[in-house]
Amino acid sequence: MKTVLIIFKKELIDSIRDRRTLIAMIVVPLLLFPLLISISSNMLISQARKAQQKTLKIAVLTGGIGNRSIHADAFERSLAKRDDVELIKGITENEGKALVRSDSLDAVIVFDLEFDDTVADLGQGVITMYHKSTESAGIEKGRVRNFLDELEEELQAERFANLDLDVSIVETVTIKERNLASTKERIAEEIGGLLPYLIIIFCFMGSMYPAIDLAAGEKERGTLETLLTSPAGRLEILLGKFGVVMLTGLLTAVISIFGMYLGVRASSEIPPEILSAILNMLELRSVFLLLSLLLPLTIFFAAILLSLSLFARSFKEAQSIINPLMIVIIVPAFVGLMPGMELNTKTALIPILNVSLATKEIIAGTITPFILAEVYLSLIALAVISLIYCKWVFGRESTIFRGT
Repeated sequence: MKTVLIIFKKELIDSIRDRRTLIAMIVVPLLLFPLLISISSNMLISQARKAQQKTLKIAVLTGGIGNRSIHADAFERSLAKRDDVELIKGITENEGKALVRSDSLDAVIVFDLEFDDTVADLGQGVITMYHKSTESAGIEKGRVRNFLDELEEELQAERFANLDLDVSIVETVTIKERNLASTKERIAEEIGGLLPYLIIIFCFMGSMYPAIDLAAGEKERGTLETLLTSPAGRLEILLGKFGVVMLTGLLTAVISIFGMYLGVRASSEIPPEILSAILNMLELRSVFLLLSLLLPLTIFFAAILLSLSLFARSFKEAQSIINPLMIVIIVPAFVGLMPGMELNTKTALIPILNVSLATKEIIAGTITPFILAEVYLSLIALAVISLIYCKWVFGRESTIFRGT
């Protein structure tokens, strides 16, 4: 054990001296999370504010060829009184649609040619709204839809007044929605998948550079052979190197969580109730459970990365072998972001995906002990298998001295 600690200390000092390791382990996760939170929150709030304050360009038309609809004219006059609406006149329906496609017009509202007669006959008048639906244009579309909803309410009230009836006669059911999900659960649903996605990637990156340097890097520098001639056994050497790679991966994950905490605390644009819920997610119990999941995952990362790095002849070759592995890590972590993905007895057995989904439920506070235990067993089994494989790779002379 003493020999392992000596090798661990030696390899740790060598890793700390490597600028790439320090940047991947400390600088990137510590600065990236606050930067991402600050930029994303400011951009979202800024875009929402611009969309709410934007002067909407709207054209009100009557479909077909014929007289203008009386209701269309009345609706157009009501919009003309608004300071936040600019009416575009003198265009056809096809011209309006072209302008919407080119983002020169926010909406074209077309009243059916028979709209007035249909409404007068107590029917449902048809209005077509042309808009360009993108995520950023959702607020503008909602504002235009509100104008049409107000028109519908006015016509409905007028119709019932003419019939000497109370509008409430058609309201046979009153539905009251009460969302019982806590703010913490709702936020966890929104950002709970993104958090483990980033942490898993940082954990992998934090392990990657030390693994390459302590295996392929030493082979390239010729210092691995010197280490093998020392009194330390191969298993002791491997455990010393493995311990450093695992430690840097875990530290990167911890620093990324701390960076997110700093980013949330520093953001002045997040509403107080949401800020409180996010900070509650980062309570000690949640962080402890998250790190306990990352421990066997990091063991897996460290073992696989060391195995691949030992196979390479040089630092550059190790990078070319390991970089494609990032795709294998990203895909299951990304799947955890998809709507409808839930942690169950099947997904709990899928490596990386189970960590992503379990983290989401830990943050929301809805994780069940049985499923969590299944995730642990799956990850521990994966870690043990990867360690055995790494030991086998390090024991092969053809691998250690490949290319020398």
